[in-house]
Amino acid sequence: MADDGYGAIVAKRRLARRLAGMRKRAGLSLNDANDKLGWSRGRLDRFERNDWRLPDPTLVHYLGRIYEVSDEEQAELEDLTRRARERVWWRDYEEVFSNEFAGFENDAARVSVYMPLLVPGLLQTSAYVKAQLALWPTSQQWQERALQARLRRQQILGRTDGTAPRLVAVLTEASLMYRWGTPEDRRAQAEHLAQMSRRPNVELRLLRFADGPHPGMISPVNIFEFADDEDPPVVYLENDTGIQEATKPGEIDAYRDIFARIRDAALAPAATRNHLDTLTHTQE
Repeated sequence: MADDGYGAIVAKRRLARRLAGMRKRAGLSLNDANDKLGWSRGRLDRFERNDWRLPDPTLVHYLGRIYEVSDEEQAELEDLTRRARERVWWRDYEEVFSNEFAGFENDAARVSVYMPLLVPGLLQTSAYVKAQLALWPTSQQWQERALQARLRRQQILGRTDGTAPRLVAVLTEASLMYRWGTPEDRRAQAEHLAQMSRRPNVELRLLRFADGPHPGMISPVNIFEFADDEDPPVVYLENDTGIQEATKPGEIDAYRDIFARIRDAALAPAATRNHLDTLTHTQE
């Protein structure tokens, strides 16, 4: 088990689903359950939608009693609650993260990412991160914290305990051609990508200008898939003002299809490595 709270977000999400299923099995509506608990309308709904920071063990235990669950199920609820409450590193960066993006990325078995005009965050060098953060009207202190958080996110790819995710990332040639920093900075970023593409858990593919328009011209997407089929995938869509989470099965299937078409339009991993190796020596 990793020492970074690995599995905490998945456990919290699974706990929310378990509680919703147990309530329905008990034949209680949300209002019925809230009335039994003496809670305000909407509180339990937030729990079942996983809209809670940390589950309270006492409240979860009481819900189990209200739903008349078995001893085995109560033990499962307690285990999920304990795992969901584990200390996770991104809680130290709450001014940077406004959602659970880092948690889903941390717990995923497979991360599929495509950004039309940027190098994905998991593959950025420090110099690249600084250049991007400098574009935003934020304080120097916030930018330093955001840099630390992004570099911390990247550590998931180097785990040696069996929890490192498989990263499938599609880059565009456009993301590599912008002039930023110094020529040395740009060469270092290209070299870093080439090195990362040689890792066994990283698949890197490139969309070239020469190959014309492609299915992902305007569709940035992050797809997080998990080791257990019980835990459905999550999709995050990024734009200039925030990140939108998609969890409905139809939406997830649509974005999986979009990503598959983007991936198929890109160069194969070996050809991508060759291109990156060339770019390392020609970047100006």
